[in-house]
Amino acid sequence: MTDIDLYCMCLYEHHISNIKELGYIPVGLGNNKFSKEWLRDNTDQNISKKNPSYGEYTFYYWFWKNVLPNFQNKKWVGFTGYRYHWSNNNNLKSEEITKLVNKDNFCDFVLKETPSEWKNYDLILGEQWFVDKWKLMKILKKGKKFLLKNPTAFSKKNRNIKLHFDFFHGVGVLDKAIDQLDGNEREDFRSFTRNRKSFNRENLFICRSKSLMESYFRSIFNWLERCEKIFGFDLEGYESKRIYAFLAERYLSYWFQKYGKPLEWPIFFFDTNKNRVKIK
Repeated sequence: MTDIDLYCMCLYEHHISNIKELGYIPVGLGNNKFSKEWLRDNTDQNISKKNPSYGEYTFYYWFWKNVLPNFQNKKWVGFTGYRYHWSNNNNLKSEEITKLVNKDNFCDFVLKETPSEWKNYDLILGEQWFVDKWKLMKILKKGKKFLLKNPTAFSKKNRNIKLHFDFFHGVGVLDKAIDQLDGNEREDFRSFTRNRKSFNRENLFICRSKSLMESYFRSIFNWLERCEKIFGFDLEGYESKRIYAFLAERYLSYWFQKYGKPLEWPIFFFDTNKNRVKIK
């Protein structure tokens, strides 16, 4: 791919052949062993030790410190992974592609070159993911006590990003984190979480503006560092251990919508770790 550097973040070595066939740049996260063909988030300036809680953001930090200073505007750079993938077109919604894709047709759906629709944009974000589509059975299974304390909250009209975060990651956690933001972001982001029922999915983006990425990375990492003083790293359970990645996912959507003019694009789910695909 000559017009875009697309970094594919993975936890396992065996993805290397498919990543290279797609023309992506392989990135190894975490403590597993990787060959020399991979970029690693534990080299040069890094925060790799935080990966269990930061997820893909340990590589975002690495990119910010070690690659972005020499980045040239107008060349696309983007991020993807082994479970969530950018679509090669926007004819189908994310959920529609997820239902159709399998190991034999995967290559028919995944991004292999930049679409012509992108030419008037500098920023691509994933399609909106809506938090108001919960099924009652999931609510009852996950949090009967929460439901009893907040019986009217689960009316569809009352479901928002804050309620969703409180339910899955702890009541009040999001507000404590928002309190750590600078004044010019604090109330805007708080309002965003209370008035929005969706956010851009999967903590992924594609961009060709150095200044936009630089400003975003500075903002998000300054905030997360402050949040560490509140929540620390002695965290258990998936919903709590990866708290910084979950906070960042909501903030990414808010920040890039506020300061950029994004084109939203489908990101579909297909776990290539469980379903070994053959790239044509």
